[in-house]
Formats: sequence, structure tokens, C-alpha cells
Amino acid sequence: MNALPFKPDGVFFDLDGTLLDSARDLYAALTVLCAEQGVDAPPFERVREVVSRGSRAMLGVAFPAADEDAIVALVPRFLEVYEADMASHTTAFDGVEAMLAGLDAAGVRWGIVTNKPGFLTDALLPRAVPHWKPAAVVSGDTLPVRKPDPAPVLHACATAGCDPARSVFVGDDRRDVLAGNAAGLYTVAVRWGYLDGGDPDTWGADVVVDGVADLAALLGLKELAA
Repeated sequence: MNALPFKPDGVFFDLDGTLLDSARDLYAALTVLCAEQGVDAPPFERVREVVSRGSRAMLGVAFPAADEDAIVALVPRFLEVYEADMASHTTAFDGVEAMLAGLDAAGVRWGIVTNKPGFLTDALLPRAVPHWKPAAVVSGDTLPVRKPDPAPVLHACATAGCDPARSVFVGDDRRDVLAGNAAGLYTVAVRWGYLDGGDPDTWGADVVVDGVADLAALLGLKELAA
């Protein structure tokens, strides 16, 4: 894996499916809701691949016959169940902790840009990873728009004091790549995430990486990639 064409000023990440594997806790909340509604929960793998698209997509898998209004009506209860027990199974993907520690040690600022609602982001991070110290956290409702709009990525760069032209955006969904490209960052698509059933090679990222070790090497943290 070749290194970046520049020394990174900042590195910004999607959250669910890129830094954190949160699918099991989201699925647990969905199974509770399904039981309340008297339907069988769908298989985990069908739900996992749409996690990056948010609550409506997951509910759509569980309630395929429901119309949009019915799905929207189920969202508050789903999020209520999830918020009550959102960190029992959520962990950083293998290698992420070492990679973030390497960025900290190198003095490279890093942050999070997620479409997750702010009240969930603000509750999850201190429960699941209280030791993380991101320079910026931008949630799906921090601004009037969210990814794939570039504004949240640019807002994260501004908050962290990073030059977008010398920064990197990393994600597991096409919308991450679209947002990062439009914001002028170097974009990295990762294969270990939820992917929304898509092929990262078709998203237009500057590079696609198979694992966290490959990403660490790309960022110049080769000692952590061994």
C-alpha cells in the first residue's frame, strides 16, 4: 500500500461501519421492536448491510410491506429501544484503536462525520469509547444537511482546524465518498464495513482498502500495520 501523496493535516471518519461495529446493538433493538409488533425479525446479515443508511432502511428490511408513513411512525420507538442499550455489543473494528492512537501520537487531528442523530452520537461515544478524543464530531443533524452533502465534512475540517485539500475522509458507504470528494478531501472507501450491499470499487474513491492495517499504512502509520 502506497502512502498518501501528502502528509495529512486531518483524517475524518464515518462512525458506524467504519470506526465502530454497532450492528449487533442496532439489530437487538430491531428484534425488540419486531416482537412488540408481532413479526419475526429478519436475519442479521440482511440488516447489517443497510446499517449505514440509518433507521428507516433497517425498519424497511424488518417491515417490507409497510409504507413510508408506517416506517416513519416506528422510528421513535426503535431509537428509544436502541438508546436504552446501545453499547452492549458495540466495539471498535479490529485495529482501529491502534490506528487512532497512532494518529494521536503523530499529532494528526482526526474527527467523526456521521449521519447518526446527534443525541445518539453524543450518548454512544462516551459509553462505547470514552477514551477517544476526536477534534471534531459532526452528526446528521448538526447542520441542515447531511452526507452526501459536503457541508458536514467541511464543517468538521473547520472545527478541527484542518485544510480540506490536505485531509482524508474514510467511510464504508457511497455517500461518504461522494461527500468527501465534493468537499475536496482525499477519499478512502473501506471493505470491512456495512457497504449497503454495494461495491466500493465503483464509488469513485481515491483508494479502496481491505483492512485497517492497509489504512494505517496509507496514513503513514506503518509501525501499526505490521
